[in-house]
Amino acid sequence: MKRNKLQSTAVLLLAFAMLLAGCGDKGQTSNNANQGSKDNGNGAAAVANLPKAIADKEQINVKVIRKIGGDDHTAQFLAGAKQEGEALGFKVDTFSANGNSAQFLDAIAQAGDTNADAVLLSHASDDGVVDAVQKLRDKGIEVVAFDSNPALAEIDGVTLTSQEDESLAQLALDQLVKEQGEEANIVYLWVDGFPPMVRRNVIYQDTLAKHPGLKEVERFGVANDNTAVDTQNAVAAMLNKHPKGEIDAIFATWDAFAIGAARALIEAGRTEIKIYGIDVSNADLQVMQEQDSPWVATAAVDAKMNGSINLRLIAKKLADEETPKTFDLPATLITQEQLNASSEPVNVVSLANIIEGWGSLDAFEEDWMKALKEAKGK
Repeated sequence: MKRNKLQSTAVLLLAFAMLLAGCGDKGQTSNNANQGSKDNGNGAAAVANLPKAIADKEQINVKVIRKIGGDDHTAQFLAGAKQEGEALGFKVDTFSANGNSAQFLDAIAQAGDTNADAVLLSHASDDGVVDAVQKLRDKGIEVVAFDSNPALAEIDGVTLTSQEDESLAQLALDQLVKEQGEEANIVYLWVDGFPPMVRRNVIYQDTLAKHPGLKEVERFGVANDNTAVDTQNAVAAMLNKHPKGEIDAIFATWDAFAIGAARALIEAGRTEIKIYGIDVSNADLQVMQEQDSPWVATAAVDAKMNGSINLRLIAKKLADEETPKTFDLPATLITQEQLNASSEPVNVVSLANIIEGWGSLDAFEEDWMKALKEAKGK
C-alpha cells in the first residue's frame, strides 16, 4: 500500500514537471516568433520590422485640412488620404474650409491644440499659414503640405508636395495648339493667389510668347464653394458678347472651371468651342464622354493617389524616416479620343485600362507599410 502511494506521487511529480517544461517551451517559441516584430499598440497583429516610433504609439491621429472644397477633386484627395491612413491603423479626420481662409487657419490652430500627431495640409496659400505651421512644428507635430505656400518648405521638417503644374499646363496647351492652331482665340479661366495657379500661369504666358498668333479674348476666375456655377454664368455672358467664330477654345486651369464652361457651352449650343482643362474626376470624365461634348482634353494627376502619397509621407515622418523637402507628382494627358475608344464608360479607376500607369504610383510605400496593411486586412 505504501509502495503504491509512492508510485502515485512520483507519477504526479513527473506530470507536473512535464507541464512546466511544456509551458516554458511554449513561452520560448512565442518569444522567438515575435523576434524583430512589433505590435502597433492599437490592435494590429505583430508586424516584422515595424518602426519603433510607430509601434510604440497606442493611437496615431492625423488631421487632413484642405482650404478649397465643394468639388469632386477635393473629395477624391480627402478619400485617398483617409483610406491610406486608416489602412495603416491611423485615425484620420478630414476637413475642408471651402475657400474660407479664416476657417482654414482656425482648423490648423485647433489641430495644434488637440491630440494630432501629424497634419496634412492642402492648398495652404495664405501668408498666415507659415506662422501656423511653425507653431505645429514647435509642438513636434509632423506636417506635409500639398499645393501650398512655397515658404513652408523653409520650415524644418516640412515636406511640400505638388502636382507637376508646369507639365499639366504644358500638356493641355500643347494639345490646344496642336488641334486649334497657332492663331486661335482663347478664353482663359484662371484665378490668382494659389501657388499651382501661379505656376500654370507662367506656362500660359510662355505659350502666348512662343505663339504670338494666339489671342486671349476673355478671362475669368473665382475660387469658392460655387466655382462651377459662377464660371458657368460668366462663360454664358461671354458667349453673348462673342458670336460663333470669335472663340476657338477655352483653357481651364482647374476642372471646376471646365465643368462650368462645359455646361455653358452645351446649354448655348456653342460646342464648336473646345475646352482644354486641368485635373480630372468621375464627374469630369462623364462630361467628356457625353455626345458632342466640348471638353476634349485634360491634363491630370489621380487625385485619390495624390492623397494616398501625401499620407505615406506623413507615415514616414511619424516613423522617423527620411523624407524629401519637396516632391512633384507626374502629370498625364487624357483626351476625349482615348475615352471614346473604350467599349465601356470610363471612370477614374478604369482609366488605368486605357492609360498605362494611371493611379499606380507606389512612391514612399515602404515594406513595413505593406506588411502593416496586410496584417490589418487592408
